[in-house]
Amino acid sequence: MTTSRLQGFHKLSVMERRQVVMAHTDLTEAQSLSLGANGGLSDEQADKMVENALGVLAMPFGLCVNLHINGRDRLVPMSIEEPSVVAAASHAAKLFRAGGGVQVETEPSLMLGQVQLLDVPNVAAARTSITAASERLLALADACDPVLVSLGGGARALEVRVLEPRGEGDPLGTMVVVHLVVDVQDAMGANAVNTMCERLAPELAALSGGRSRLRILSNLADRRLVRARVSIPFDALARGQHSGREVAAGIEEASVFAERDPYRAATHNKGIMNGVDAVLIAFGQDWRAVEAGAHAYACKDGHYGALATWRMTEQGLHGLLVMPMAVGTVGGVVRVHPTVAAARTIAGVESAADLGSLVAAVGLAQNFGALRALSAEGIQQGHMRLHARNVAVQAGAVGAEIDPLAEALAKAGRVQLEVARELLALARSEDKG
Repeated sequence: MTTSRLQGFHKLSVMERRQVVMAHTDLTEAQSLSLGANGGLSDEQADKMVENALGVLAMPFGLCVNLHINGRDRLVPMSIEEPSVVAAASHAAKLFRAGGGVQVETEPSLMLGQVQLLDVPNVAAARTSITAASERLLALADACDPVLVSLGGGARALEVRVLEPRGEGDPLGTMVVVHLVVDVQDAMGANAVNTMCERLAPELAALSGGRSRLRILSNLADRRLVRARVSIPFDALARGQHSGREVAAGIEEASVFAERDPYRAATHNKGIMNGVDAVLIAFGQDWRAVEAGAHAYACKDGHYGALATWRMTEQGLHGLLVMPMAVGTVGGVVRVHPTVAAARTIAGVESAADLGSLVAAVGLAQNFGALRALSAEGIQQGHMRLHARNVAVQAGAVGAEIDPLAEALAKAGRVQLEVARELLALARSEDKG
């Protein structure tokens, strides 16, 4: 790919955009057609993916442009229905370039499986027995997935935890939980980890003298973190009457608000997940798993806080996003869904770690875009400009009528369906006259 700076891209028609992307990436003509309304997932494919399939649900498939990640320009597909998300992320990515783009670090693809043990007669003895047998148990786990082991992955460690009852209303006694740490390489990891836990459960029950109950992957993937950083000079932050320092100060103040208050943090993190989930959906990922892990990780300090933080420095504004990122480039729908295949080609995804880097960079960009709007003009002004197009279509505008009507609604500050209908009727009567 040559560049992610596709100037004027948003002004092109859908077909023109596809041609531009084909010129800048390895996207084929057939993959380009798969992005069309009737070119994606077929009824037959959907019927094999879920029970009781009735059809498919189409979602807008957009493109985040301008991203520069770890020294490379990247185009990142996003699938979301909210009108302002792709635009905000793309604009933020453009500003990020002034500071050298986004730097992303990913940890190894370590996932945790849990085996719950109940009615353990001697917890200390159980811990000793399980720890002593760990080498044999890890070998049993690896035997469940020789392909993963051949690729450099496999079971890495066993950890024994003891969970005591929580208060008088807790109906169970002390339980022992064994964590199985697995390097899942380029997989999301659920199937491999669950299979290993199932295999170890009877062995662990025998070693502990108790009985096994749940044996399943944990979606709190805190051994598989991604860290995205950006530094933006003050000159790039200026907005309207607000200087770069004023905008940076406003973003820092908003960040600290989210770090201290769970009510604000929920909305702060939702903005991050607007970008994160949109990329995950476009790439056929289990976005519910990443959501669950992200929000659980946000509580790591004992209270629900911000996943991304922003601080002023002498040179500008520094942002940091840290979150679990359980994504995969093998298994699931990633090799089956034609639009997902097109997304991978457009982005040039090379591995699960690479995909995680793209997701985190977009999440940080989306967070910055929201905070910058909040600190400078309020979130509604920019959001409603884009929402006005949807209202214009709902009012009955078609073709060349849509953009002028949307602009008139936004300018009037009344993005309402009845107003749109009135303005559309007036415009049409003037055209006839």
